[in-house]
Amino acid sequence: MKTETPGAPRALTGFLTLLYKELLRVWKISFQTIAAPILTALLYLVVFAYALEGRVRVFEAVPYTTFLVPGLAMMTMLQNAFANSSSSFIQSKVTGNIVFILLPPISYWEFFGAYVAAAMVRGVAVGLGVLLVTGPLVGLPLAHPQWSFVFALLGTGVLGTLGLVAGIWADKFDQLAGFQNFVIMPFTFLAGVFYSTRSLPELWQKVSHLNPFFYMIDGFRYGFFGASDVNPYVSVSIVAVFLMVLSAGALALLRSGYKLRG
Repeated sequence: MKTETPGAPRALTGFLTLLYKELLRVWKISFQTIAAPILTALLYLVVFAYALEGRVRVFEAVPYTTFLVPGLAMMTMLQNAFANSSSSFIQSKVTGNIVFILLPPISYWEFFGAYVAAAMVRGVAVGLGVLLVTGPLVGLPLAHPQWSFVFALLGTGVLGTLGLVAGIWADKFDQLAGFQNFVIMPFTFLAGVFYSTRSLPELWQKVSHLNPFFYMIDGFRYGFFGASDVNPYVSVSIVAVFLMVLSAGALALLRSGYKLRG
């Protein structure tokens, strides 16, 4: 991995080219990368609406199905941002065509930025699709849209970066699937997507607050209802620090060439 500074006078050609490649990949299989996750979120909403509507109320004057939609949207964004960077990277490693990405004079900053930006685009596109499909069905309010926007960007950035780290670490698809099934899936499902942590016993509330994904979902939901389990300023600070730490780790791996050089 080349180590030019991001200020090199190449007008970020490598970044833009690699970003275009990643976005084109998402577009060419959009039925799988965009449409399928939206359908999955809609099925979650239908099933949980039928099972729990009228039996569970989290926020005053907010029906359960309405409460559920932002959580489903954010969960879908996080999972798809992770899937985009991780699957693209591991596919390049397994097929051997990663050499065509490593040989050009692309700095590790541009490499990192392109993969994470593409993951963010896919994640936000899927989340917006979920909101457009499910929002009108439940009469979704939007109290503080700026907060939802900020947490959508930070959350997809975190998971895009985590996906890149997983893709660098994994040597085969099985390892990546294990990472997704035993790390990403539990952390998202146990982050308050389907419930408020206030409904949990005190011990499990404290355990939930150790999960950084919780702050992403709770802060995103605040943008819709103006109510949350944790102060949104606390949540945005925690998520931002988490993103910076992960980004520093990913950049260090890229700079060192870990599992990239032969």
